[in-house]
Amino acid sequence: MAVAEAIAALQERFPELGLAPQPLVRYADGRDSGQLWVRVPADRLLEVARFARDDERCRFEQLCDLTCVDYLNYPDAADRFGVVYSLLSLSQRHRLWLKVFVNDPEPVVPSVTRIWKGAEWPEREVFDLFGIRFEGHPDLRRILCPEGIEDHPLRKDYPLRGRGEREAFVPIDRETA
Repeated sequence: MAVAEAIAALQERFPELGLAPQPLVRYADGRDSGQLWVRVPADRLLEVARFARDDERCRFEQLCDLTCVDYLNYPDAADRFGVVYSLLSLSQRHRLWLKVFVNDPEPVVPSVTRIWKGAEWPEREVFDLFGIRFEGHPDLRRILCPEGIEDHPLRKDYPLRGRGEREAFVPIDRETA
């Protein structure tokens, strides 16, 4: 079953959202990758995700990846952050990406951990590195950066040399360990 049927099912169920598929990658010569994404409003993400997982025409039973893109200073970007959900249907043999766009000062997206349990750590990673809060997450805390760091190092406004985090750590050597 082609991803076109899954997109048609989503459009039929959520006509008010205008889920218009876009190519995930467009090459410089005008070709695209053949892979598609749709934009989902943050306040409707859980409803759309649950339908995408459960409907027989979609059956996206696996969340392959969850990441974020910072569109700061990106040409023609209307939003600051895009949270990207890579979905895979093993039974239907198709893929689809959902994108949810959020903005400063408080970028918040509902957690999909109740739909796909595998979202727990990727949501924590996006929270840690981009500062996107996942409402309803069971354990939203930093996963890569040490506690006490208030900034988010994958944001494009984060300085290339950091904000002095390395200088704040006490060096540990063999004698003091």
